[in-house]
Amino acid sequence: MPLRVLIACEFSGIVRNAFLNRGHDAWSCDLLPSEDGSNRHITVDAREILNDGWDLLMVAHPPCTRLCNSGVRWLTTPPPGKTAEQMWAELDEGAALFSAFWNAPIDRIAIENPVMHKHAKARIANYAEFGQSVQPWQFGHGEVKRTCFWLKNLPPLVPTQIVTGRSPRVHHMSPGPDRWRERSRFFPGIAAAMADQWGAAALADAYGRAA
Repeated sequence: MPLRVLIACEFSGIVRNAFLNRGHDAWSCDLLPSEDGSNRHITVDAREILNDGWDLLMVAHPPCTRLCNSGVRWLTTPPPGKTAEQMWAELDEGAALFSAFWNAPIDRIAIENPVMHKHAKARIANYAEFGQSVQPWQFGHGEVKRTCFWLKNLPPLVPTQIVTGRSPRVHHMSPGPDRWRERSRFFPGIAAAMADQWGAAALADAYGRAA
């Protein structure tokens, strides 16, 4: 019995393909077209399709610039070319997007996001703290990039392959027009663990309810 899985805010197809490879009915969704040209990609605002009967929602990389703790200083001292009003408006927009995903009518939800500041938390409906944080080096990638997951009815991921040679490659990327794209790209080892572990947990739960 395959799961209907929506991978929101993903254009690379990495997480979608991990679930597809395990036999699930998985779809990615983003405002950008799919990099791999897959017909398993929906190019819309993911909020438009949250009511379409999904078993599991994985939000791969939502816009988080104004929510994350590392950028809270911009709310009081805006970067060049921005005003304080714009910063707070962007914060409201980001919090509304996170709220829509977190409160979606879907039984199992996982949202990837950095640690949030207090202003973001206060704007999110039914906010709960993140369920776990992981590192790529726990899943076969010799890199450092802390990733937090907000989890609803899903277990924390269990590391699959601890590796050495840990480097903050993503943090040290050179500035450029495609830096955001590479920074948002998901790690295949973590995606595989999601498909294996969350897919199995969701199927076990579904069979338990049916019994």
